[in-house]
Amino acid sequence: MLGWKEEIHKYMFSKRSAKDYKDPLPGVKLKTLTFGDKTLMTEFLLARDATLPDHAHPYEQTGYLVSGHIIMKIADQTFDTLPGDSWCIPMNIIHGAQILEDSVAVEVFAPVREDYLPGR
Repeated sequence: MLGWKEEIHKYMFSKRSAKDYKDPLPGVKLKTLTFGDKTLMTEFLLARDATLPDHAHPYEQTGYLVSGHIIMKIADQTFDTLPGDSWCIPMNIIHGAQILEDSVAVEVFAPVREDYLPGR
Protein backbone atom coordinates (compact mmCIF):
# COMPACT_ATOMS: atom_id res chain seq x y z
CA MET A 1 0.00 0.00 0.00
CA LEU A 2 1.38 3.40 -0.97
CA GLY A 3 1.43 6.30 1.46
CA TRP A 4 -0.50 9.47 0.64
CA LYS A 5 2.54 11.24 -0.81
CA GLU A 6 3.22 8.37 -3.22
CA GLU A 7 -0.48 8.22 -4.15
CA ILE A 8 -0.46 11.94 -5.00
CA HIS A 9 2.69 11.53 -7.10
CA LYS A 10 1.33 8.48 -8.90
CA TYR A 11 -2.13 9.82 -9.68
CA MET A 12 -1.95 13.60 -9.69
CA PHE A 13 1.24 14.00 -11.67
CA SER A 14 2.20 11.85 -14.62
CA LYS A 15 5.44 11.83 -16.59
CA ARG A 16 5.38 11.28 -20.35
CA SER A 17 5.69 7.60 -21.23
CA ALA A 18 5.14 5.42 -24.29
CA LYS A 19 3.78 2.62 -22.05
CA ASP A 20 0.27 1.63 -20.99
CA TYR A 21 -1.74 2.37 -24.14
CA LYS A 22 -4.92 0.34 -24.71
CA ASP A 23 -6.28 -0.56 -28.16
CA PRO A 24 -10.09 -0.37 -27.83
CA LEU A 25 -10.73 -0.16 -31.59
CA PRO A 26 -8.67 -0.60 -34.77
CA GLY A 27 -6.58 2.52 -35.28
CA VAL A 28 -7.39 3.88 -31.81
CA LYS A 29 -5.00 3.88 -28.87
CA LEU A 30 -5.83 5.48 -25.55
CA LYS A 31 -3.92 6.11 -22.39
CA THR A 32 -5.13 7.52 -19.10
CA LEU A 33 -2.72 10.33 -18.28
CA THR A 34 -3.99 11.22 -14.81
CA PHE A 35 -7.19 11.22 -12.79
CA GLY A 36 -8.73 12.55 -9.60
CA ASP A 37 -11.94 12.09 -7.69
CA LYS A 38 -14.11 13.78 -10.34
CA THR A 39 -12.20 13.85 -13.64
CA LEU A 40 -10.01 11.62 -15.78
CA MET A 41 -7.71 12.84 -18.58
CA THR A 42 -6.78 10.66 -21.55
CA GLU A 43 -4.61 10.87 -24.62
CA PHE A 44 -5.93 9.35 -27.83
CA LEU A 45 -3.63 8.37 -30.70
CA LEU A 46 -5.86 8.08 -33.76
CA ALA A 47 -4.66 6.52 -37.01
CA ARG A 48 -5.62 7.89 -40.42
CA ASP A 49 -8.82 6.25 -41.77
CA ALA A 50 -9.89 4.97 -38.33
CA THR A 51 -13.52 5.40 -37.30
CA LEU A 52 -14.96 6.10 -33.89
CA PRO A 53 -18.48 4.72 -34.34
CA ASP A 54 -21.46 6.69 -33.10
CA HIS A 55 -21.93 6.08 -29.39
CA ALA A 56 -23.12 7.76 -26.19
CA HIS A 57 -22.09 7.37 -22.56
CA PRO A 58 -22.93 8.81 -19.13
CA TYR A 59 -19.81 11.03 -19.07
CA GLU A 60 -19.26 14.64 -20.06
CA GLN A 61 -16.35 14.65 -22.52
CA THR A 62 -14.21 17.75 -23.07
CA GLY A 63 -11.45 17.53 -25.67
CA TYR A 64 -8.68 19.31 -27.52
CA LEU A 65 -7.12 18.30 -30.84
CA VAL A 66 -3.33 18.51 -30.45
CA SER A 67 -2.46 17.41 -33.99
CA GLY A 68 -4.04 15.89 -37.07
CA HIS A 69 -7.44 16.30 -38.70
CA ILE A 70 -10.75 14.68 -37.80
CA ILE A 71 -14.41 15.05 -38.68
CA MET A 72 -16.46 14.96 -35.50
CA LYS A 73 -20.16 14.26 -35.31
CA ILE A 74 -21.90 15.51 -32.16
CA ALA A 75 -25.64 14.92 -32.09
CA ASP A 76 -26.87 16.09 -35.52
CA GLN A 77 -23.90 18.42 -36.26
CA THR A 78 -20.61 17.72 -38.04
CA PHE A 79 -17.39 19.60 -37.26
CA ASP A 80 -14.22 19.78 -39.37
CA THR A 81 -11.74 19.61 -36.47
CA LEU A 82 -8.16 20.91 -36.76
CA PRO A 83 -5.30 21.36 -34.27
CA GLY A 84 -6.25 23.86 -31.58
CA ASP A 85 -9.98 23.12 -31.83
CA SER A 86 -11.81 21.96 -28.72
CA TRP A 87 -15.21 20.52 -27.79
CA CYS A 88 -17.46 19.56 -24.93
CA ILE A 89 -19.93 16.73 -25.41
CA PRO A 90 -22.67 16.52 -22.76
CA MET A 91 -23.57 13.22 -21.12
CA ASN A 92 -25.62 10.76 -23.18
CA ILE A 93 -25.24 12.64 -26.49
CA ILE A 94 -24.50 10.50 -29.56
CA HIS A 95 -21.11 11.31 -31.09
CA GLY A 96 -18.44 9.76 -33.31
CA ALA A 97 -15.52 10.66 -35.58
CA GLN A 98 -13.75 9.93 -38.85
CA ILE A 99 -9.97 10.27 -38.66
CA LEU A 100 -8.61 12.00 -41.79
CA GLU A 101 -4.93 12.18 -40.67
CA ASP A 102 -2.94 10.59 -37.88
CA SER A 103 -4.14 12.62 -34.90
CA VAL A 104 -3.58 13.19 -31.20
CA ALA A 105 -6.43 14.33 -28.96
CA VAL A 106 -6.51 14.95 -25.22
CA GLU A 107 -9.87 14.48 -23.51
CA VAL A 108 -11.22 14.87 -20.00
CA PHE A 109 -14.13 12.78 -18.76
CA ALA A 110 -16.39 13.56 -15.81
CA PRO A 111 -17.28 11.71 -13.75
CA VAL A 112 -14.26 9.39 -13.82
CA ARG A 113 -14.57 6.56 -16.34
CA GLU A 114 -13.78 3.49 -14.29
CA ASP A 115 -13.21 1.47 -17.49
CA TYR A 116 -10.31 3.83 -18.31
CA LEU A 117 -8.59 3.55 -14.93
CA PRO A 118 -5.11 2.00 -15.09
CA GLY A 119 -5.20 -1.77 -14.67
CA ARG A 120 -8.78 -2.13 -15.93
